[in-house]
Amino acid sequence: MKIDLHTHILPETWPDLVERYGYPGWVRIEHHAPCRARLLIGERVFREVEENCWSPARRREDCARSRVDVQVLSTVPVMFSYWAKAADALDLARRLNDHLAAVIAADPQHFLGLATIPMQDADLAIRELERCVTPSRSGGLGLSGVQIGTNVNGANLDDAAVRPVFEAAESLGAAVFVHPWEMLGRERMPKYWLPWLVGMPAETCLAICSMIFGGVLERLPRLRVCFAHGGGSFAGTIGRIGHGFAARPDLCAVDCAVPPEAYLAGPTGATNSDGTPEIRPARFYVDSLTHDAAALARLVELFSARRVALGSDYPFPLGEAIPGACVESLAGLSEQQRASILSGTALEFLGAERPAAVA
Repeated sequence: MKIDLHTHILPETWPDLVERYGYPGWVRIEHHAPCRARLLIGERVFREVEENCWSPARRREDCARSRVDVQVLSTVPVMFSYWAKAADALDLARRLNDHLAAVIAADPQHFLGLATIPMQDADLAIRELERCVTPSRSGGLGLSGVQIGTNVNGANLDDAAVRPVFEAAESLGAAVFVHPWEMLGRERMPKYWLPWLVGMPAETCLAICSMIFGGVLERLPRLRVCFAHGGGSFAGTIGRIGHGFAARPDLCAVDCAVPPEAYLAGPTGATNSDGTPEIRPARFYVDSLTHDAAALARLVELFSARRVALGSDYPFPLGEAIPGACVESLAGLSEQQRASILSGTALEFLGAERPAAVA
């Protein structure tokens, strides 16, 4: 059974947002060929997409070929629009979330969803978060949580302005999936697709360290947060991060005295029924998108299988072509660990019941 936690979707069409809001910078979609479209900002092509970016039927076909039972849908991060006037970003978020909920309502066996919210205004973000995660029987959309960016107009995720959103998510039991966007250092990466290859992993690591060092995870122990792309470069640099925390607490331990390693998996001192050591899972989650079996094995070592969830970044080129192939190729996993990564971790993170498709 496979639940793909990390997939993106857009409506097939939407209004001219520049005309709707009265200023530039908004994404528009231009269908220029059968089953193909361009996403443009002004006249600049941001990305070419195919019908699997908007067509539930095409997504189901692709899922059947790759044996994915459920996709967790979220918007394309370029649509976050944190730079915009908050009221306009809220209006767009509501449109995107209503579309997401409609796709799920039409096929709840195969789709779950994570909303988008206007993070530049905590009050509006919380209002939309509440609407999105309230069950449909009570007038909400019944989504599992939200997808947010790794920063809000340059403010890291430990910023005081962002804190109320995390507090609300914990209180509501909403999952928070963190996706890189507006990568740091972009001005030095004009070529070779480096913002996506280098900037995204660094940006995600920065978000993780901000939440750890800033004490966000310590203050909100019930907050469920997952980081995309295997947590970026965090797993490869945790040794340096932890050493720096210990070597210079005057610089690193100013807002939280808990060392980074304490948030990772470790032995509890107890044993399982089969005699193996019981492992405490990590405090936060990552998806499995590493494109590297050794890197994925390292994630399982650092986080435990209970905190690594299948994520493919469907339907984009940097995604895993066959979701779960790297997980299934990984030697040394028990069947329980493999099942957890492929579906169980996602369900735990989302706080979701097993959809009928994987019951």
